[in-house]
Amino acid sequence: MIVNPAEIKTSELHAYLLGAVSPRPICFASTVDKDGRPNLSPFSFFNVFGANPPTLIFSPARRVRDNTVKHTLENIYATKEVVINVVSYDMVQQTSLASCEFPEGVNEFEKAGFTALPSEKVKPFRVKESPVQMECVVKQVIETGQQGGAGNLVICEPVLLHINDNILDANGKIDPHKIDLVARMGGDFYCRASGNAVFEVAKPNTKLGIGVDALPLAIRNSHILSGNDLGKLANVHEMPFVDPAFEDDHLKNIIQYYSITPDEMEKELHRHAKKLLEENQVAAAWQILLSNVVI
Repeated sequence: MIVNPAEIKTSELHAYLLGAVSPRPICFASTVDKDGRPNLSPFSFFNVFGANPPTLIFSPARRVRDNTVKHTLENIYATKEVVINVVSYDMVQQTSLASCEFPEGVNEFEKAGFTALPSEKVKPFRVKESPVQMECVVKQVIETGQQGGAGNLVICEPVLLHINDNILDANGKIDPHKIDLVARMGGDFYCRASGNAVFEVAKPNTKLGIGVDALPLAIRNSHILSGNDLGKLANVHEMPFVDPAFEDDHLKNIIQYYSITPDEMEKELHRHAKKLLEENQVAAAWQILLSNVVI
């Protein structure tokens, strides 16, 4: 399937983009109008773009159906301030309710049942139920167009962060399982970023990984090992060597039972290595694989 943005309706393109670029973190933006009346609305065109200075950007896009702008953007222009609250699983249904297009002046804090807390450095209120609340000043707004669906990039600088102690681990860092964030996907779908959905990927080796192209052919062309498996193996900074002190009972059994059928032995070795890689035992997986390859 090929989609040319110039040849389809904006609403259709919008659906493809949101389905493809996902999950997206949610900016729960709290603003006030020129008269100090609060407004609260979620936006999934959002992310962090720097730490020095700290920079967040979200986009209250123009409505596709009628090309109008949202109250949040009007308030941003009026006050140049916003509080960005993150959205956890415990508050996602109320957050969705706050996205209803209530008339101007209606307090979404009250409609959605959230608790408004005074901020310390900006006028908009914070959402008490949010595990992290960031008081921000708006540095710039970039309008990407004037038609329905056009973005308005609100570039913000956090000047004060409020972090709930309950989401911190023993080292004072944010624990992904405790913060239990949700993210927006296409259509009516969301994603919960905790539990089995959260996994670790080791950062690229600072000494430079050897690369998949340096793997022995028997490993690189394996029908058992996946691309992810090869990525883990190739992230070592030098080709491992056979360790004569390495012991593995399952390896001994494989060699004993499959030694007369080399192809089957290779498959069993790769299956065993794959299991070790799933447990992030990369060094052990290499030893299993090296028992059957010539480098």
